[in-house]
Amino acid sequence: MNNFTETEERLALRKAVSDLGKKYGRDYFEQAAKHGRKTTELWQEAGKLGYLGVAVPEEFGGGGGDIGDLAAVCEELAAAGSPLLLMVVSPAIVGTIIAQYGTQEQKERWLPGLADGSSTFAFGITEPDAGSNSHKIITTAYRTDDGWRLQGGKTYISGVDEASHVLVVARTEDAKTGNLKPALFLVPTNAEGFTYTEIDMGLVSPEKQFTLFFDDVLLPADTLIGSEDAGIEQLFAGLNPERIMGASFATGTARLALAKATEYAKERQVWKAPIGSHQAIAHPLAESFIEIEMARLMTQKAAALYVSGDFMAAGEAANMAKYAAGEAVCNAVDRAIQTHGGNGLANEYGLVQMLAGSRLSRIAPVSREMVLNFIAQFSLGLPKSY
Repeated sequence: MNNFTETEERLALRKAVSDLGKKYGRDYFEQAAKHGRKTTELWQEAGKLGYLGVAVPEEFGGGGGDIGDLAAVCEELAAAGSPLLLMVVSPAIVGTIIAQYGTQEQKERWLPGLADGSSTFAFGITEPDAGSNSHKIITTAYRTDDGWRLQGGKTYISGVDEASHVLVVARTEDAKTGNLKPALFLVPTNAEGFTYTEIDMGLVSPEKQFTLFFDDVLLPADTLIGSEDAGIEQLFAGLNPERIMGASFATGTARLALAKATEYAKERQVWKAPIGSHQAIAHPLAESFIEIEMARLMTQKAAALYVSGDFMAAGEAANMAKYAAGEAVCNAVDRAIQTHGGNGLANEYGLVQMLAGSRLSRIAPVSREMVLNFIAQFSLGLPKSY
């Protein structure tokens, strides 16, 4: 970033990814969701072209870029109508944690497949009784003679049916009280004792959500990623990129909704004039354009701070970016539907399907209320409220 503009390389990356996304488009995405298919073809092509691994170190088959490059890929695919939700999880969370904390052998084993799209990883932290309070997770890893035994469960975990492994956040048996000291385990989805059930969601998406059950799952020692005593720092190495990617996913979707609304407002004629000539239509769309650009800029700031190593400032910016993007996408989809009138609720215009997905951006990967708690406490210095 220089003077609030992206590098030529980043802009070229955006253009190439946008072209790939448009090759598939919104119809491809919606037909996959409707008929129970996955977006495997797009995922594999994006991997083959190096887009999934753009932030993976070159020595492990990646592009050697950073989270800002990966976020740009995520945003452009969403803006083209073919978002890849698991980009937020597999390369951003899991890839970052393995690259930063994995052993050399673990990096060599997992990162090349992650980079080229041949391997897909899920991430499991949320639990039914813990909710937003991750300090209350109870999934526990018990030491065995030659590794670990995992017991517990997770919920609202994306894409487990597409993943070879799930990076699971657990406690060790001697850290079950006090503040969370997470230990991270890469658990094969075909491990004995590991089962999952799909959650019936109202989202129009090829990616599904699942509840996971770990019933004495035995794991070898080398499935532990990083140190069992690394503490919260190791976990947040993946959660800040998750917020940045979540913001990019949302701003890309918001751009798509705004583009649909703008096109319709130019073409739809009432009283012998395009409806976009009326300020009641034009002003809300202009407001969305401003909101989207502000969210994109904050996302770029968060990525730049993360790359610089200023993780506290990056956490603040990433939370604000995620908040701003969630608001922007909800407003953009709502305004796009309103611009279309009754047509906004017709399936053929592709907007009503975006409602639930846009609303999710206010909830995940962290709720807007928890972001406001964070900003109130750490940015404003107000007393902790929760």
